[in-house]
This record gives sequence, C-alpha cells and structure tokens, in this order.
Amino acid sequence: MAKTDFDSAFANVEYGYADFKKDVLSWLFTKYGSAVHPGNKALYVAGNGNRRDADVLPCVSFRKYRKFNSMNDQDYVEGICFFFPDGTRIINYPRQHSDNLTWKHQQTGGWLKPAVRILKNMRNRMVNDGVIEEGLAPSYYLEGMLYNVPTDLFGTTYAHTLTHALAWLAKTDRSKLVCANEQYYLLWKDTRTSWDPDKCELFLDRVLDFWNNW
Repeated sequence: MAKTDFDSAFANVEYGYADFKKDVLSWLFTKYGSAVHPGNKALYVAGNGNRRDADVLPCVSFRKYRKFNSMNDQDYVEGICFFFPDGTRIINYPRQHSDNLTWKHQQTGGWLKPAVRILKNMRNRMVNDGVIEEGLAPSYYLEGMLYNVPTDLFGTTYAHTLTHALAWLAKTDRSKLVCANEQYYLLWKDTRTSWDPDKCELFLDRVLDFWNNW
C-alpha cells in the first residue's frame, strides 16, 4: 500500500475521536442528566423505571488494510476503535466476532451457543461461590475459547459437549487459539485485546474441577 495514494484519497479532518466522544457525552447529559457516569472506556447510563442500565461506548470505524492502490483497488478488514483517557487505542472487530460465532454455531448443528451459555453460567456460579474472582474469565473470551473447539466434539448431549470441549482445551496447544474475530490470538500477555494466558489456565483448572465434581 502506497501511503501517498492513501493520503491523497483520504484527507485529514479536524473533527476527531476526542471531539466525537465529547459530543456524545454532552448529548447524553442533556438527555439523561445525572444518570450519566463517564468511565475509562464506556459511558454508563443508569436505568430509571422501564429504562434499563446501559453502557455507551463511543467508537469510530477502523480499517485494517491488506492493500490500497486506489479507491477502486483496495482490500481491508473493517472494525471499530476507541481510545482510553491515556491515549491507548483499542481496535476490535465485533461484526467478524458475531458472524464467525454464528457460522460456528451452524456448523455444530446448533450446539455452540447453548454450550457457551452453560460455560458462562458455570463461571457465574464459581464467582458467586468464591471459587474464582469476578473478571477472571470475561464472556468475550469464553466465546472465543469454545469457537476454537473442533466441530466434531459438539453434539449428542450438553454434558458430552462440555466434557469433550473442556478436555480438548486442557490438552491442546493454547498458544495457537484465536479470538472469534480471527484478527487476534486469543491468549497473549499484556494486551487489552487478548486474554492473559495465566488467567485462562487458572480458569480452566478451576472449571474442570468444578465440572468434574458438580
């Protein structure tokens, strides 16, 4: 990709992410007042009456280019990005995450999503019972973990599916696992877009013990 070709096609703009986030926050304050609570990542809007709590994440479109020769000759993966207050940029690919999980669910004959729900319920139970700390195993990474499990291990019964999926995850080379969006490795240290390998190992140890002794 020639940078000069890209720069000539896309001029810099004065209205950037910081301006956009400020305008979103201003609109939310105008609409919901003291119910709005800014956070490092999302803007929390407390529920009221029939309105549920909501997290609002101001983000902008992001493109990871494979090539760019001109507006008519380009190839890219489209995602989103946002920034933390310290300037750290986070890039993610929610559409690919959703589409790939849907495809995998279909390939497993409809067994993937129920298996994910069961695993999340076990995670929640372990948190409530004090077996693991809250935040150790975010749902996003649990979905990604089961996305990597071979299709032929799903089916027959939910117990069969979870038993074989967890056994496979315990033995496989987890350094090769990918996020469901297939743009990042699932496990990687010191990054906000992947799961810390030590946390994954701890979760698998605890969930295998929990499952086998349930």
